[in-house]
Amino acid sequence: MRWSWLPLVLFMGASAVAFTAHAAAMPEFHLALQNHKFEPATLKVPANTKFKVLVTNHNPTPSEFESTDFNREKIVLPNSTIAVFIGPLDKGTYKFYDDFDHATTGVLVVE
Repeated sequence: MRWSWLPLVLFMGASAVAFTAHAAAMPEFHLALQNHKFEPATLKVPANTKFKVLVTNHNPTPSEFESTDFNREKIVLPNSTIAVFIGPLDKGTYKFYDDFDHATTGVLVVE
């Protein structure tokens, strides 16, 4: 009876290791908001792959990273970085913008 929990513990440990290995293998890209522009304005990413974009806001005001093309929306406070998980996406071009300043735009080019 007292060893009945052992299979569950082993399963949970193996799942955690698999998740960590999968998360570590995820491609990571960087975007900066500076002078109310995305840098780079065009970000190339792999098709059919889940990836992470780290968005850093160097502006003195909050921004909102948003895309209706790939359905993401997240606020980025001044001097802060957020992680946005995107994909997998088909090949193509996907727009994103700062919802607080619609003149601030960028493009994901999925290859």
